[in-house]
Amino acid sequence: MFSHATLGTNDFPRALAFYDALLAPLGLGRFHTDEAQGQAGYAANPEASPQFWLMRPIDGRPASPGNGTTLAFEAPDRATVRAVHAAGLAQGATEEGSPGLRPHYHADYYGAYLRDPDGNKLCCVCHRPEDRPE
Repeated sequence: MFSHATLGTNDFPRALAFYDALLAPLGLGRFHTDEAQGQAGYAANPEASPQFWLMRPIDGRPASPGNGTTLAFEAPDRATVRAVHAAGLAQGATEEGSPGLRPHYHADYYGAYLRDPDGNKLCCVCHRPEDRPE
């Protein structure tokens, strides 16, 4: 459904360290880095979609998070949700909702929420029951 998602950053080196650690438990690696342009791409397969990109805003203005915007990464199991959440906190994320069930979404929605160092709201979610990984 999606080709890619992009988040802006005001501190490219800090964002690289943050997302390298945050996305590793999901099997997403950095496949492109252009420090001069302030661009980096992450994917499980760099030849396919979806991809996640970080960049300094092209218009030169400061990056800012959107109100009501959340970027969610899907995990294969609940342990991975917890690992991503822990990695984010270790890299300076702000807590927005600890790992746990969110039955108001659906019975097996297990998610965790963070804000990255630029203030972007992130989620890591598993939609499967505890005993049925991908």
